[in-house]
Amino acid sequence: MTMISDSLTLEVADLETDVLTGIYSEETGQPQPLRITITARYAVANHYDPDTPLDASKNYMDLKFAATGGLPQGVHFKLIEAVADHICQTLFVQDARVEAVTVKIVKLAIAEANEKIGITLHRERRPEHGG
Repeated sequence: MTMISDSLTLEVADLETDVLTGIYSEETGQPQPLRITITARYAVANHYDPDTPLDASKNYMDLKFAATGGLPQGVHFKLIEAVADHICQTLFVQDARVEAVTVKIVKLAIAEANEKIGITLHRERRPEHGG
């Protein structure tokens, strides 16, 4: 007998925002544009009716906030991995129903021929995240 596991994934894709990041002299001191995609696996409800309220899911704007207003102002992240990690932590703290987060970051300023250079970080909720 096969067990079926339901899953709900929310996504905000290709959000462009300026973040203080970089390790090279030409990168430091000024924000650089990043393209960020966030997917969050969320504890799924047993059923979604047409009138199911928003609090039965996660607001997409919470994902967007984690990559914009949720980043500390004036803090320089040497690595984009640290930016991705901060976004994951923000989402785990915001809502205990977030089970896992994947953050993809593309550094737009270093592309020369429209290539996509960046990282993808995936984190599962751990006990220290309150889950």
